[in-house]
Amino acid sequence: MADRLDTLTLPVLPLASGVVLPQMVITLALETEEARLAADAAEGANSQVLLVPKLTSGRYARVGTVATIENRGTLPGGTPALVVRATGRAHIGAGVIGQTAALWLEAEHIEDAPPTERAIELATELRATVRALFDRLGGRRLTEVLNGVDDPGALADLAGWWPDLSFDHKVELLETVDVEERVIKVTGWAKDALAELELSERIRKDVSEGLEKNQREFLLRQQMASIRKELGEDGEGEDVIEEYRAKVAGLTEAGSLTEAATTAIEREIDRLERTPAQNMEHGWIRSWLDTVFEIPWGEHSDDHLDIQDARRILDEDHTGLDEVKERIVEFLAVRKLRAERGIEDAESKENRDVRRKPGALVLLVGPPGVGKTSLGASVARALGRKFVRVALGGVRDEAEIRGHRRTYVGAQAGRIVRAVQEAGTMNPVFLLDEVDKVGADWRGDPSSALLEVLDPAQNHSFRDHYLEVELDLSDVLFIATANVLDTIPGPLLDRMEVVRLDGYTEVEKVAIARDHLLARQVGRNGLREGEVVVDDGALAEIVSGYTREAGVRSLEREVGKLLRKVATKVAAGEPTPVTIDEGAVRTFLGRRRFHDEVAARVAIPGVATGLAVTGAGGDVLFVEASSMTGEAGLTVTGQLGDVMKESAQIALSYVRSRADKLGIEASSLERRFHVHFPAGAVPKDGPSAGITMTTALVSLLTGRPVRPAVGMTGEVTLQGRVLPIGGVKQKVLAAHRAGLTDVILPKRNEADLDDVPEEVRGAISFHLVDDVAEVFDLALEDIALEPAA
Repeated sequence: MADRLDTLTLPVLPLASGVVLPQMVITLALETEEARLAADAAEGANSQVLLVPKLTSGRYARVGTVATIENRGTLPGGTPALVVRATGRAHIGAGVIGQTAALWLEAEHIEDAPPTERAIELATELRATVRALFDRLGGRRLTEVLNGVDDPGALADLAGWWPDLSFDHKVELLETVDVEERVIKVTGWAKDALAELELSERIRKDVSEGLEKNQREFLLRQQMASIRKELGEDGEGEDVIEEYRAKVAGLTEAGSLTEAATTAIEREIDRLERTPAQNMEHGWIRSWLDTVFEIPWGEHSDDHLDIQDARRILDEDHTGLDEVKERIVEFLAVRKLRAERGIEDAESKENRDVRRKPGALVLLVGPPGVGKTSLGASVARALGRKFVRVALGGVRDEAEIRGHRRTYVGAQAGRIVRAVQEAGTMNPVFLLDEVDKVGADWRGDPSSALLEVLDPAQNHSFRDHYLEVELDLSDVLFIATANVLDTIPGPLLDRMEVVRLDGYTEVEKVAIARDHLLARQVGRNGLREGEVVVDDGALAEIVSGYTREAGVRSLEREVGKLLRKVATKVAAGEPTPVTIDEGAVRTFLGRRRFHDEVAARVAIPGVATGLAVTGAGGDVLFVEASSMTGEAGLTVTGQLGDVMKESAQIALSYVRSRADKLGIEASSLERRFHVHFPAGAVPKDGPSAGITMTTALVSLLTGRPVRPAVGMTGEVTLQGRVLPIGGVKQKVLAAHRAGLTDVILPKRNEADLDDVPEEVRGAISFHLVDDVAEVFDLALEDIALEPAA
């Protein structure tokens, strides 16, 4: 330990970028007014000054250096400077206001204690390490200084001259008053720096030796090639050629290759045999041949054609999704009947365009989080096939799908061929993920390249630009996924069977959380089975109060958050099992984030509740109408498309033309109307909000508020006819999530209600209308509050 001596009161000279340690003699430039004041004040303090490092946070170090001014002068640039000799450390005390403008501080002088035997032993190791470090750095003068220093503390302080030591480390060294601790720190820093230098030198040496070795081997190989050529024994590559020929013969004998493919491969093998190894085309040809032979020609997985077992697997992996499960079972049934009854493929040499096998291409469309991507893996498991996912989101280059032509440097096969290679069979399940996000630019249109891949009448002879060999993809089961249909080109969409996944009901979400999400999150959060019990009431509370989505992705995040809280309790030693019921959810997850806000939003006239479909599924859409004095007309806001703006004009024209029948005074129509759709940052378009806007205007002008439990959707005409719309199931599910009990739909959408889950149909009363006048009777309260003036 260090001994504390007398207390000093000295002017402070801050050091902004350096640290001065005891025994240093250094020149300090007085660049700041604060430094010059401290130098002037030192004349009244026996020419002593307190040097304190200024940290980056604006604070000062806890320990400073007491220094004696030995000389004053001016640098060549005209800046005043001091030559100071550091004599020791001092603990910083309280500030003192002196007789001058400089800052004075009380400092308690610290003097190193006599070195212990332990410190002397450590100093010996430090001396050897620092000497080795300074020798590698070329610091011969510093090495000579080491020889004249015996005191362990002074030896450690010599690290202040080390140019690569960081400012923070120098401050730490200054603040370390215990000699043994100081020596240990400097020894550790020096060892780390020495190890880094040795590693760098070893890497440089290895790289240099590697380059010399490669150059030597190249020259030797050239000499060997010349010697073999002179002796007539040039047999380089013969083994590789024979290996390629054996592979072709085996595939041809097994009937895996067509005659055209065999001819193309043999032609490339002959080219390889004639091309010298030094020619860069030799490597290109070998890359092409390796790519061809990596394709699993003739390899097929045996289909698992047990219908009941396939149903069981699909039900185990996914709750709900009955329509897509039914489509997969139908595909299996067809394959089973064709296999059992020996129905041959319908292709002949005279008609190459006839489809060889029944096409199987399903497009799963739905909002995020409903299980589209994971469903592909379940289908592959049910069929007993390999599963490959091909991510298409953001793909803009046609060559990504069809491959690069071999004339380009770095050419390679496209994603389809690479996926077949990855699967190892010619009949895998391909999941073409995010097909709606394929883009097009000057590099080509990838969606056009997909036409050949996905058309069952063409994909039996798919040609990749890199291979230029026909590849049979007719056995592949393609499953594509998308969030919306609008961005998928018509010709591509025409080749796919669309299956909609419109989201889950709250009952289905609870079942999914209980049967799938909970067990998965228990393992991910380090818990064991039986350590936590979450009942259905708690899951229902999470679904209704903490998520508002069509899928279950946010639900899984909330379940994971809940189980992390439980894991914290278990790790702290609390008894298990931890039981979570509906009342405990708020304790773990905080206050509910979603509430039934419909009643509050429509409490005043002029606000109606509509139903819409977005890329994230169905949603509740509020329409607000207001009027004001000014020039008659209509303003529509909310980032709307042209179709929706036209619907607003139609709604206002209908109300004007039916003012007498609706009990609206003509004078109230000679005002400026404003229709707004909240959530203005979200683009909106389509005609299905027509009856909602009409109802909002009638509510505003009659003073009759909209009933809080009513939601509506439908297109309106100038004559007041209500026309059918799309997305009924998604809209109804959104209404159910929002707590609505009555939904108004166009009469011609009655058949679409068959797609709505039974539990939702039982919770909602559906009102089917042909005329918008029927909507007013169903949606508006009987009593007017305050009609517009």
